[in-house]
Amino acid sequence: MVENIRLSFQGIWSHKMRSFLTMLGIIIGIASIIAIVSTIQGTNELIKQNLVGSGDNSIYVKLNQGDSEYYLENGTPSGIIPLSKQQKESIRSLEAVKSATFYRTRSYVPVYGNQTSFEGNVYGIDADYLKTCGYRLIKGRNFVSQDGNAFHKAAILDRASAQTLFGGEEPLGRSIEIQGEPFTVIGVAEKEENDNLVIQSMKDYMTYHQNETLGIIFIPSETWPILYEFDAAENAVIRAVSTQQMTEAGNATSELMNSSIMSEMAENGFSYKADDLLKKAKDLQEVSESTNQQLIWIASISLLVGGIGVMNIMLVSVTERTREIGLKKAIGARKGKILAQFLTEAAVLTSLGGILGVAGGIAASEVISRVSQTPVAISIPAILAAVVFSMGIGILFGLLPSIKAANLNPIDALRYE
Repeated sequence: MVENIRLSFQGIWSHKMRSFLTMLGIIIGIASIIAIVSTIQGTNELIKQNLVGSGDNSIYVKLNQGDSEYYLENGTPSGIIPLSKQQKESIRSLEAVKSATFYRTRSYVPVYGNQTSFEGNVYGIDADYLKTCGYRLIKGRNFVSQDGNAFHKAAILDRASAQTLFGGEEPLGRSIEIQGEPFTVIGVAEKEENDNLVIQSMKDYMTYHQNETLGIIFIPSETWPILYEFDAAENAVIRAVSTQQMTEAGNATSELMNSSIMSEMAENGFSYKADDLLKKAKDLQEVSESTNQQLIWIASISLLVGGIGVMNIMLVSVTERTREIGLKKAIGARKGKILAQFLTEAAVLTSLGGILGVAGGIAASEVISRVSQTPVAISIPAILAAVVFSMGIGILFGLLPSIKAANLNPIDALRYE
């Protein structure tokens, strides 16, 4: 085998230009496939990051009526029982759930402070909300159990609401008025920056713009009844253990929460649904992949053309080396030896084409990335598969010439001019 490989390289080097032109179809085909696969993987990762986020793994489970989110401004449906402590603990103990928090919210609530007013969002939250949803305290403290147990009228402002209500003044310890009730500011929080935020639709823009400009006021969930209904439905935010477990965590959580919805309300279309961003990402990835699969098939045509070129040049090689084959047979070379020699030469020829094609594909991927600003992800399995596949092409298309060489009659071969 080693001797056959040595002879193959010697033959390829002896006819450098002919060998390169023979490999050209293989090089172009492999390079095209590597570039397409790299672009597919890069695009899929971008889709996943844009929708799911990088390392966040948060899923919102919200009360819906039909296919739309149900807002508490419309009133609390009487057939939806508030979540019990046991239900919440069951959700937190799910295998796919790392952490969970529960909240209520209303939008465009009048808030007054320091002779300034604005309409913002009020959230009734538990002590786990800020951490689970990616907020960090920049002043003051978080809610503690005593705030809830004693029904303290305490509030945490986000940066936007603190700036609107108090300007450059210190907000801690100051009083604000929500729905006519005084609340003491105990902290200021801000959302941790997300460098992967991508706004792809007007809805994304409106959501981001609203949260940035209106401001948010957080109050303990236990004090929510002071302002609104005691039995108002709660939504949930859960953080999955891993990105791949987001769908599992969201489905399990919504199933547990739906047990608090009475049958007649379920018949009216009420249900808790997880915002399955991972599924949306996979759906977009499937659309992207199905389109690019067609491109791969088109690129494969050049491999077929390259294989035919290999077969053609190997037939020429057999014809050129007929006397050599006859001499080898005359001194005792068996059919298997002749067959192995020519198959090895074809496999080495296409393998070199595959390696050059991989290098060309990686270079093409980088060019595509820089020109179109599209990320690419080089796939090691795709590279290995491409080289093995190119070797297989050599064996497949080199089989006929090799058989022809092995079956030559030694006498006729020696007399061939």
